[in-house]
Amino acid sequence: MHLLGQRVLGIAILCLLGLLVAVKQTSTGAILDKPKGNLLVQSVNTFNLLFLLVINPLAAILLVAERLPGSDPTHMAIHADWLETVVEIIGLVLGLMGYFVMAWALSTLRHNYQLGGSTPRPDDTMVIAGPYRLIRHPMYGAALSIALGMALLIQSWAFVGVFVIYVALILPLILMEEAALQKVYDGQYRDYQHKTRKLIPFVY
Repeated sequence: MHLLGQRVLGIAILCLLGLLVAVKQTSTGAILDKPKGNLLVQSVNTFNLLFLLVINPLAAILLVAERLPGSDPTHMAIHADWLETVVEIIGLVLGLMGYFVMAWALSTLRHNYQLGGSTPRPDDTMVIAGPYRLIRHPMYGAALSIALGMALLIQSWAFVGVFVIYVALILPLILMEEAALQKVYDGQYRDYQHKTRKLIPFVY
């Protein structure tokens, strides 16, 4: 790795994960939530927990031990130094942005936080502050940004696969979640939909 050494990158990822866990605990009062709901909802939330709390820390530990590229049979072979540096810079930006947005969304939601796909509770309010002013699903966007960022940072086709699985799970969940939000908040949510994008500000 040209931009960052493996050890530095691994330590940085572990620190970011630790900060994210601390933000979640402080903002929502819990670190882990038991996935519940239909098969799609459980699949997305279980996959999300595995990615953030198992796959990412494992990759970080292997980076600290400077063993990840050698132990990853799907490692991308990028032969041009300048191209590898560009890929790493894009990955670093996406990863940092993902962690920042996820922490921002958690601290904005606070007691309104629920696992993805859950129907709003009677005492929940519709949150349109913080990152929700820009996109309707910042936590999903953040998870995708982290997954793609990691894939580019460590140049791993396996992590590209993780990103693709994330997309395949999240897009149908968004449709289901927005249908439930329309039922609960009706015209207020429809107005919000017209003013914002789903996952990427000004784009999608």
